[in-house]
Amino acid sequence: MMALNFREEKHKKMLIARAKRCTVRLGDISAQFPENSIVWITTGEKGEQKQKLYTAFLDKVRVKTMGTLTSKDLDNQNPEITTREDLIADFEKIYKRRILMEDTVTVIYFTEVIGL
Repeated sequence: MMALNFREEKHKKMLIARAKRCTVRLGDISAQFPENSIVWITTGEKGEQKQKLYTAFLDKVRVKTMGTLTSKDLDNQNPEITTREDLIADFEKIYKRRILMEDTVTVIYFTEVIGL
């Protein structure tokens, strides 16, 4: 089983509240997360124990540039981020490097799987 892991506490809170329905990841990781796959949504730091929040279905996986992200992408990634520039600033903190509008990103939309 694959997992989409989130390290930031703010993301964990959004995931628990079901306010986060998409993730934007730096680079082309579409081969690792094919559309129509089932994944675990997990939280936890790298190299530490993870907490499984729920199982999700990958509805849509798109490779774009940072500059072509839509307002829908941004809102579903984090309702508090309203511009690509805000997302770039957030990514620069996470990835600890300069992020450009031309950088490739993978946008992964997911929905929770309910039931058995």
